[in-house]
Amino acid sequence: MIAILGGLGAAVAWALSTLCSSRSSRLIAPLSVVAWVMLVGLVVAAPPAALDGIPRALHGSTLVWFVLAGAGNVIGLVLTYHALRLGQVALVSPLVSTEGAIAAVIAIVAGESLAPGVGVTLGLIAAGVCLASVSRPAVAAEDAYRHPVVVALAAAAALAFGASLYATGRAGTSLPASWVALSARLFGVVALTLPLALRGRLQLTRRAAKLVAASGVAEVVGFYSYTLGSRHGIAVAAVLSSQFGALSLLGAYVLFGERLTRLQLTGVAGVIVGVAVLSGLRA
Repeated sequence: MIAILGGLGAAVAWALSTLCSSRSSRLIAPLSVVAWVMLVGLVVAAPPAALDGIPRALHGSTLVWFVLAGAGNVIGLVLTYHALRLGQVALVSPLVSTEGAIAAVIAIVAGESLAPGVGVTLGLIAAGVCLASVSRPAVAAEDAYRHPVVVALAAAAALAFGASLYATGRAGTSLPASWVALSARLFGVVALTLPLALRGRLQLTRRAAKLVAASGVAEVVGFYSYTLGSRHGIAVAAVLSSQFGALSLLGAYVLFGERLTRLQLTGVAGVIVGVAVLSGLRA
């Protein structure tokens, strides 16, 4: 049950982050959005990590998982924010949320065993996410040109996030949650925020400031929740965390007026039913 709650908690936090970032990435450059999100996240995540102290297990394979978790998350965010700058949340978010299915497949290939009923339900959730990602037929020439670019960026982001989720789950078995949450923030500040600042290319406006701050906090909260859940089942926590796609899609409909097609609604319904069934199987 902890894997379910952890995955769903991450989904809510990451949906909030996605909705905020979909606006901020249109106000400032996507690289700057990621840089500020990482900096805010570092401010939030560093104190708990400092209180826990440097983990004794931070070496060898655990260090490798720690670095991969951070790098995959940062790369995924950069790709996602570029996609959100060009396309709608209703298209980008569900596609990116297939990260959970990718992480689950990696976990299964790596040897994590699942009961037959759980495996079928994970497949239903993944299918629902895919249906939800089907966009309306493009009507404008510019939209027709952008659509394959947006899809390619979102798909690449899903691969990066999927690898990051699996690495996060592996690192979380040996490291405190505070250090797992710190991984992407530390990597992002060193590899992105500092270089942009030194080159004078770190952008920020008053309107974007509140949005990137909310995204930064939500990303850390999501990492904490996912790390807790993944300790009790990487595949389950990963797929449930992908519900942020469905939640973002609904949020975009309510807040931004992005319309849902019948096929997208069918996908969202499939995800909701899948989660209900999975909860019963894992209870």
